[in-house]
Formats: sequence, C-alpha cells, structure tokens
Amino acid sequence: MRTTVGIIGGGPAGLLLARLLHRAGIACVVLESRTRAYAEGRQRAGMLEQGTVDALRAAGAADRLDVEGMVHHGIELRFDRERHHLDFPALTGGRTVTIYAQTEIVKDLIALQLADGPPLLFEAEALAVEQPQSEAPVVRFRHEGRQRTLRCVWVAGCDGSHGVARNAFPAASGRTYAHDYPYSWLGVTAEVPPSCDELIYARHARGFALHSMRSPQVSRFYLQVPRGTSLRDWSDERIWDELAARFAVDADWTLRRGPITARSVTEMRSLVHEPMRHGRLVLAGDAAHIVPPTGAKGLNLAVSDVRLLARAFTELHAHGSARLLDGYSDLCLRRVWQATRFSYDMTRMLHAQPDGDAFDYRMQLARLRRITASRHAAAELAANYTGLPLSP
Repeated sequence: MRTTVGIIGGGPAGLLLARLLHRAGIACVVLESRTRAYAEGRQRAGMLEQGTVDALRAAGAADRLDVEGMVHHGIELRFDRERHHLDFPALTGGRTVTIYAQTEIVKDLIALQLADGPPLLFEAEALAVEQPQSEAPVVRFRHEGRQRTLRCVWVAGCDGSHGVARNAFPAASGRTYAHDYPYSWLGVTAEVPPSCDELIYARHARGFALHSMRSPQVSRFYLQVPRGTSLRDWSDERIWDELAARFAVDADWTLRRGPITARSVTEMRSLVHEPMRHGRLVLAGDAAHIVPPTGAKGLNLAVSDVRLLARAFTELHAHGSARLLDGYSDLCLRRVWQATRFSYDMTRMLHAQPDGDAFDYRMQLARLRRITASRHAAAELAANYTGLPLSP
C-alpha cells in the first residue's frame, strides 16, 4: 500500500486528521489496531473547548454534536461546604465549553470515514515505523493474519502513549519529561440524570470529587483514590456514600443516585515528549503528551495538534511550503506545556496530598479562596479551562 500520509491510530486525533486531510485533497490511510466496537466504546473525556468544536465542524463531523452537545457556561467549585460558580462568558469575553462524549465523536468520525473517506483499517496493528528520516518512510503492520507494509511520504503517530510511533524516535533525538501523581481516579458512569447543570469540582479533606455528565440521562463521576486501588474494594453503596460526603454543602442540594453501569481506575500522570517530529514522522495527541484529566485538556490538546498538523500538510500540498511543518513541534509544545502547567496546578489545588499536612491543606484553601474572591484569578482559570488560542 502507498499513500501520502500514513496515520497510526484510529482515535479522535487520527480520525480527525484523516477527515481534514481528505477535505484538503491529501491522500491518507488510517491504521487502527483494535476492532471498530472497541474504538467506539473507549470511555474518555467529553469536555470540548470551542476550538475543538470548531475543528469538528470544519471536518463536517458536528451534525450530532450541534444537536446533542450540552453547552456549559461555567463550572462550580466546592470546598468547606460552600459552592462557588465561575461564569466563563463573563470572565473570558463570551467563551463556553461543550459536553459531548468522546465515544460519540469517534462514532461520528468513523461513520464519515467509512461512508466517504480514505481507507480505515481496523485490527491493523502497527509493528514498526522504518526509515523515518528518509523521503519514503514505511509502516509495517499486521492485518488479516499477515504482515503488510504501508509506504508513505509522511507518517503521523496518533497511537497513544504505548504505540510504536514514539518508540521510532532514536534515544538521542529527544527527551521525555514525566511526573507520576500519588493517587488515581475511580470513574463511574451511572444511569441517572445529573444532579447539577454544570460540572462540579469538589475539594474535600478525604479527597477530590468531580460530577460530570454524558447526557441529560447519564451522569459521570470521579473520586480520588489511593494509587493501586482495586475496584473490588468499592461497592456501589460505598461509591455513592463517598460522593455524597465529598459534594456536601450547607445548602439545599441532593446527589441523585442510580444504577452504576461502568467503572474503572485511572492512574494520574503528566508526560511530554520533545520534539514532536523526527524526520518524516510527526506525533500528535497522547503519543506526544499526557495530562491528568483534572483540567480536561487531553482530547483538546490532541485536536489542537491535529488542527495545526492538517494546516501544515495543506500548506505543503497546496503551496510547496514546509514552513508550518518545520515549526510544528515548537508551536505545539508551547501550548502543550501551558496545558500541562494548568492541569498540574488544578490537580495540586484540588486533591488531598497523601504526604501533605495541615499547612498544605490550608494552602489549597487559600488558592481556592483567591480564585473565588478575585476576578483576575478567576479569569486566569477560565481562560485556561476554555482553551488558549491556537498557535499561528
């Protein structure tokens, strides 16, 4: 097989890149190692910055999003049994965020790709990227029981943190910066209408809690738990009781309970790989960077990478200019590091620190009080949460 851009990974980053390239007349092939059912069922974040919504519209993939997406005008911070609303439009000059599950984004993009798009191969496991510094890199992959090759002009690694793309970078050509957090998130999905109109971020002495939603009938919750926690230790009753305790406020508010349909434990870490390009191989999304989900930046960072990468390939294809491709890594990393900083700050401010003391707790409360009492501090959080501008 031959193509212009070989895309490894059929998640949101790879699929969106394929759609944008297809609309620009650039040939590509997408290799996804899992089945279609698995790809469409992977539970991930669902908070979209306006730039992400705009990118999906530009790809012709926002028909359902525009109907079913839930626009949010802020978030609620809870601590010391108090509730504080941050009004994003008032703080940012009109910007909002939208709740629309990543599973639905993937379903929309896959349907478009299969109906009108370049090849998308499921159960096509990428084995290696060869000759990335040559003018004709090759992706070796296994599909339908045999090994095959995809000869490309460029390779886009959108295959996550455990994929082959980043491993194709020689050790001497880059560096990975990583930080592991000493706690995890227990995430549950429940068949119950949300108990709130917008996301709730709660700081409690026993740990952080987040109330989100997937639809008007389905809620999503997260609890801070010790690293290494087993799901066997958490019954439905214990989960609901702990959520109720961490969300408790001195006001007329009740947490709705319902059947829990899915649960998982996710370890928290930050990771950035520099650079994001090696020869004709470029990285996007989780292949290049991971952030803790507290700031809701993972999916949005992947989309901002892809938007810039699609523009760079289009500029090369239409005008023969490699200016944007040559600057791709540096431009992306500026935004990546700001999002990494914001996610780190949000995580440290809202999570109980296992090795912390009373001083740490009071410092967290001081940060929260600063945000809820100062328009300047609240505007800084709102600007980062709703999304920093895409680099030129």
